[in-house]
Amino acid sequence: MKLTQSQNLLIQLKEIQTKKGYISSKDIAEISNKNGVSVSDVYGVVTFYSFLRYKHTGRHIIRMCRSLPCHIKSGEEIIKEITRILRINTGETTTDDRFTFELTNCIGACDTAPAMLIDDELHGNLTKENLPKILESYQ
Repeated sequence: MKLTQSQNLLIQLKEIQTKKGYISSKDIAEISNKNGVSVSDVYGVVTFYSFLRYKHTGRHIIRMCRSLPCHIKSGEEIIKEITRILRINTGETTTDDRFTFELTNCIGACDTAPAMLIDDELHGNLTKENLPKILESYQ
């Protein structure tokens, strides 16, 4: 099966992110040259996909679901509690580079709302009480 240019571009971007943790503007320019596409097109792909990042992040990425089921089941309280515990706002990284906190659309865990991903690990049925233990388990 032959890959499309878009699929090939995504594979290359994911490889860079896996290796470095993020995709720099230098990486975007190199991929642009390598694939014969504009820098703005590559940048557009990086910024379109929420799982691709163009800036340095913490060792662990927290992605809190902000879809309707999570919102209805106290998701906003969980978001506030995470920001309180970590002392950062959404889109920020802790000073020790341990966590980056992001909001994302549905993560496919509506049956365990409110839910979040830390890296690729799902945590559901979140409460203010169980959050500290979950976060402490990530070093």
